[in-house]
Amino acid sequence: MSNTFKILMYSHDTYGLGHIRRTLAIASQLRRPNVNILILTGSPIVGRFDFPEQVDFVRIPGMIKKSNDLYLPHSIRIEAQEAMNIRQSIIKATAKAFEPDLFIVDKAPLGLKREVIPALKWLRNTSEVSCRTVLGLRDIMDDAHSTIEDWRNKRVYDALEKYYSEIWVYGHREMYDPIKEYEIPESISQKMIFTGYLPRKPLINGHDIYKGNGMNGCGTGSNNDAGLFGAKEKRVLVTTGGGGDGYKLMDVYLRMLETWPAEHRSVVVTGPFMPTPERKDIAARARKLGVRYYHFCRQMEQLMAAADLVVSMGGYNTICEILSQRKVSLIVPRETPRLEQLIRAQVLKAKGLADYLAWQELTPDRLRSKIEELLTNPQPYVDAVQGFRFTGLEVMRQRLAAFQAGVV
Repeated sequence: MSNTFKILMYSHDTYGLGHIRRTLAIASQLRRPNVNILILTGSPIVGRFDFPEQVDFVRIPGMIKKSNDLYLPHSIRIEAQEAMNIRQSIIKATAKAFEPDLFIVDKAPLGLKREVIPALKWLRNTSEVSCRTVLGLRDIMDDAHSTIEDWRNKRVYDALEKYYSEIWVYGHREMYDPIKEYEIPESISQKMIFTGYLPRKPLINGHDIYKGNGMNGCGTGSNNDAGLFGAKEKRVLVTTGGGGDGYKLMDVYLRMLETWPAEHRSVVVTGPFMPTPERKDIAARARKLGVRYYHFCRQMEQLMAAADLVVSMGGYNTICEILSQRKVSLIVPRETPRLEQLIRAQVLKAKGLADYLAWQELTPDRLRSKIEELLTNPQPYVDAVQGFRFTGLEVMRQRLAAFQAGVV
């Protein structure tokens, strides 16, 4: 259709759930009767999510992150470079076939191993399409020194200058200023728009969710009725996002319950990427403790809405979900391979929006102390999160309207 505005989105998805969940949240809000959205993703579990009308995806071969610079094929048994060649070819071919009016790249300016650069070059140089290119950045990438060094070595600053029409920062500059922290030149900072955090749909009657054995949108879990929430009991949800590095948090939480009888009810969600032996260990111990267990949930907001306290590792997407549900939270941020989660936890703590427990301080006793404190005296955090304003989707809709009207 000639009057259809086409948006292509790229999400490299080499680790965890945050990238695809953020991309889907944006897509679901930008879709309109005259807007079609196609998502390029390497997520191995993208098919488990519900896609609204006028949003679809192209699956590129998945890659698993082994370190900051080492990625290996997720499923197919070929050399890493062969998999990367396939990914790059699919990305460029999709851009050429789809001919987008807007191309939104999530988080990685170059894509994985520069795989998105050929598509960006084609979109910039071809006369066949007129396409705006946008980089979407979470507010915090890593500590300043590591990010500056990485961006200089990989010539990211050059790419930001050359290939992107705009840069959307999904955060508030007064909370964390990447322009200052990452020494971004004025020629690039002029392209940057701080959208604010990205909201999720809030649920009003979250406490009514646990009246049955099943939970809509969650993968198979324990059916232990002792893990269901009663009307007057405090409720604690523990989630580790994708779960690939979340075993320690789950283990310490269950060790806490194994040592001290809890006066609250618990639900744990390990995440689909936690190694199977670790996930089975958590499931078996949870069953003995009467803890509700899930390995994956498409609609985490339902579980969060039912909780009085959410314990997480503090990834960007999880924090957006927690704040959207106006929940009190405790962050236990990992500190490798990046300091992103720790910095975010410190920023949120300074604003009174969440509490945190440092990774090296994570013990059953310290965790118990923090949880009891937050369940006993939640009001300062309740007041702070109630006043937190989300503007992310509003700003992006405004930019989309400007693009469609051709006024920018």
